[in-house]
Amino acid sequence: VTGYGGTTQVSEFAPSEDQILDREITIHFNSDTNQNIDWDFRPDKRQITIKIGQQGFMSFKAKNNDSVPVTGTAIYNVTPNKAGEYFHKTQCFCFDSQTLMPGQEMDMPVVFFIDPAIIKDRNMDDVKTITLSYSFFRSDSKELDSAMEAFYNDK
Repeated sequence: VTGYGGTTQVSEFAPSEDQILDREITIHFNSDTNQNIDWDFRPDKRQITIKIGQQGFMSFKAKNNDSVPVTGTAIYNVTPNKAGEYFHKTQCFCFDSQTLMPGQEMDMPVVFFIDPAIIKDRNMDDVKTITLSYSFFRSDSKELDSAMEAFYNDK
C-alpha cells in the first residue's frame, strides 16, 4: 500500500464524539485506472462534506470488463499534499489487492476522518477542500512497479 504526495495516515479508531468540531471540510473523490487494467472504477458520489473529527464513508464501485480474473492494487494520494498528515483512514480497499472475476462488480469502501489536530496547524487554515484520489493498476504490472518506485524516490 502506498500513496503519492499527500500520503494519508492509517488509524485503528476515529476520534470520540466529543472531539468532533464544527469546522467542515469538503472531500472530493477522484478515481482512475491505468490503461492496462480494464476496469470501470468510480466513487458513488463525487464529494461529501464532513466535520473535522467526524467519521466519513465513501464507497467506490469497480467492475472487471476483462474476460479473465484481474488483481488490482490501488495507489492513492490527497491534495493539497500538506493535508496528508491529517487525513486518516480506518478502513480502505486500498490496504489490500483486489481480485475481480470476469464481469464481477464490487463495492469498495473507505472509512476516514480528518484529525482534529488540523485546527492547531495555522498552515492548514486555508484548507476547505481535500481531494482523495485513487489509481488502480494491475498488481503484476511494470506500471505499478514504476509508480511505486517513483513514490519511494520522491521521499
